Amino acid sequence: MSGRDLFVFVALTVISSMMAPKARGNSEGDALYALRRSLSDPDNILQSWDANLVNPCTWFHITCNQDNHVTRVDLGNSNLSGHLVPELGKLEHLQYLELYKNNIQGSIPVELGNLKSLISLDLYNNNISGTIPPALGKLKYLVFLRLNDNQLTGPIPSALASISSLKVVDVSNNNLCGTIPTTGPFEHIPLNNFENNPRLEGPELLGLASYDTNCS
Repeated sequence: MSGRDLFVFVALTVISSMMAPKARGNSEGDALYALRRSLSDPDNILQSWDANLVNPCTWFHITCNQDNHVTRVDLGNSNLSGHLVPELGKLEHLQYLELYKNNIQGSIPVELGNLKSLISLDLYNNNISGTIPPALGKLKYLVFLRLNDNQLTGPIPSALASISSLKVVDVSNNNLCGTIPTTGPFEHIPLNNFENNPRLEGPELLGLASYDTNCS
């Protein structure tokens, strides 16, 4: 290898190593910017969410860890409307997704089940419809699941009973059907966290399967 070729090789290696963390940051920034595009923001809460910035850690309402991975999205009570996007599932280090008290519509993306670090999912007081994705049962670190005061239908997925860390579940004031799980963390969830779902039939009876496939 000639001296010139060696210089070019070293230069390309250095440039590649410098670009690597930016590409990682861009992936998270792209996911969040997809959310911004899907939302109406009359109060300009998301004004700092600039797609030209490589790292979203400089945006308001975003918290990152020391490795510049997004760990919190805090957009509760922000007068936002629109819908959630599947790209949110790419935020694999996200621990808190706070979108409560807005006017978000549409369904809960199945891809939120990919948020393997998630501790808190707060979507309460919106106009979210559709079913609760069973894929949320993959969130093994989830502690808080608050989906109350929406327009959700269908059953409470039995997969949620496998999340041993789950402490708070509130699905009150929806239109859910079927039965309420009683195993795992659901042993300690108060029944008033399920109230005002006219088609819920009460707790599961021991030895009987839930109504996961018998209501819609």
